[in-house]
Amino acid sequence: MRIAVYPGSFDPITNGHLDIIKRASRLYDKVIVGVLNNASKNPVFDAEERREMINETTRDIENVSCDVFSGLLVDFAKQNFATVIIKGLRTVADFEYEFQMALLNKALNPEYETVFMMTDSKFSYISSSMVKEVAKYHGQLEGLVPAGIADKIMKKF
Repeated sequence: MRIAVYPGSFDPITNGHLDIIKRASRLYDKVIVGVLNNASKNPVFDAEERREMINETTRDIENVSCDVFSGLLVDFAKQNFATVIIKGLRTVADFEYEFQMALLNKALNPEYETVFMMTDSKFSYISSSMVKEVAKYHGQLEGLVPAGIADKIMKKF
């Protein structure tokens, strides 16, 4: 079985994230969305809220599950019997950062390959930070996040 891990903070999940999840689900037998619970970040949504939003958004994709993790990504991947790490890219700047992370993960555990997937160009401008900024000023989230979670995001602000 080919198992992939798609890690991130997902604070909150965006349509760009969902695009990567859907496409990865067609390439791998199982995709585990790993919500990073990073103590050094100050997310708007706690890890459980982020997991719930992802589960709600992906409930119709049979081979996708979601779990929260902290610590090293390669350890999370190993615990879940994954062999591939999926990273979504929007821009060249994303690539530079993610390339360094891929090399670090490879140094920590050479068993893991990182696969880079470009998001659909119609989502390339969307980031979780931008979604939070729009929500903060009560802007329209349609087209930025999955429809089912827009109200949850707006309630936070």
